[in-house]
Amino acid sequence: MKLKKSLGFLASVVLTGGLLAACSSGESSEDDVSIDVFQFKVEFKDQFEDLAETYEEENPGVDINITTVGGGEDYGAALRSKFASGNEPAIYNIGGPQDVEDWLDSLADLSDTSAAEAALPGTLDGVTMDGNTLGLPYNQEGYGFIYNKRVFEEAGIDPTSITDYSSLEAAVEELDSKKDELGLEAVFALPGKETWVTGLHLSNTFLAPEFNHNVLDAYDSDSVEFTYGEGFQKVLDLQNEYSVQPTASLDYSQQVEDLFSLERVAMIQQGNWVYGSIEGIDADFAENGIDLLPIPVEGYEENAMPVGIPMYWGVNSNKDEEVIEASKDFLDWLYTSDIGKQVVVEDFNFIPAYEGYDASKIADPLSKTIYEYSENDQTIGWVFMGYPTGWGEDELGANIQAYLNGDMSWDDIINSAKEAWKSSRAD
Repeated sequence: MKLKKSLGFLASVVLTGGLLAACSSGESSEDDVSIDVFQFKVEFKDQFEDLAETYEEENPGVDINITTVGGGEDYGAALRSKFASGNEPAIYNIGGPQDVEDWLDSLADLSDTSAAEAALPGTLDGVTMDGNTLGLPYNQEGYGFIYNKRVFEEAGIDPTSITDYSSLEAAVEELDSKKDELGLEAVFALPGKETWVTGLHLSNTFLAPEFNHNVLDAYDSDSVEFTYGEGFQKVLDLQNEYSVQPTASLDYSQQVEDLFSLERVAMIQQGNWVYGSIEGIDADFAENGIDLLPIPVEGYEENAMPVGIPMYWGVNSNKDEEVIEASKDFLDWLYTSDIGKQVVVEDFNFIPAYEGYDASKIADPLSKTIYEYSENDQTIGWVFMGYPTGWGEDELGANIQAYLNGDMSWDDIINSAKEAWKSSRAD
């Protein structure tokens, strides 16, 4: 396998140069240390576990145990349950300023790590409090409408012509009119069951401009106005109307693996993190058959890509000092060692959030497109990490599910969401 080959080669290089010894704090401090990692990203689970095994081989006495909860599961609820059980992980994920506040008593200061020093400008803003760095960025990610290039070509649609809502709507209608000859069940697969897709990612696209694309502005705001709420509804309705039905019960796995990867739909709202899943089903399709379009924000910016930090690594301050230091060393190695840097880009398919990487090594087409939009400053910020706790999924996302079922009006969704935001901020 690609990962095993690259790890094997690089491990020999690093061993020869003695670089691994420099990445750890010394054998005596890490003997018989167990690091429990509780993380959310299912898409790189296997590659991450392989990389952890390599770290264990080169750092005798360190045992890394990885538990992954994500995809269709609620990571936040699972993390709270994990802590409540008394079996607290050493390394876990936090999402930004609201999570920093919620988990403040269980977050170690990571300011002294090499990874924090190498983090790109601005990437630590949402996890810095009182001068302490309380999280390290996973990577950069972006999302939009992933589309099937073959289907677009056969339908006579030039993706570069889709620059606003009107042109998107026209393309969708054209695809729908030809779906039988194109071999499609529908144009979209909208996973309405996944409240994070609608209540976090889709809402962020239309709320970020309201908060100046700044997660801290969202976090500090006592209210939300849905300035671009009409555009939000239009894009949601477009996906729902032309989607495989019923959307309210459609989940992430069905959307990505059963429908899009098998070319049964033309488009899905997702991001570069799905590349590995698509590649696992059809490597040629993943490499040559897909690309990414922006989600148009009518009345604001209709040709920009939401790009941000999806999650941060936190280290549990309640653990023994040797576990805390071993956890820091592992995260430093992950993002600043020669092995880590190669695997992060080439096998995890991450867009790095750290300095010292060769951007030309970015291999998959989705990440390349996102990187190009970032370079051209055509981006929409990620502010959903600054939403009140649970608001995006439990309030907005849950009510969108009711809307998709026909049980709630759009006006009721907006009014309820506004009230819930105000109420949460007032507590």
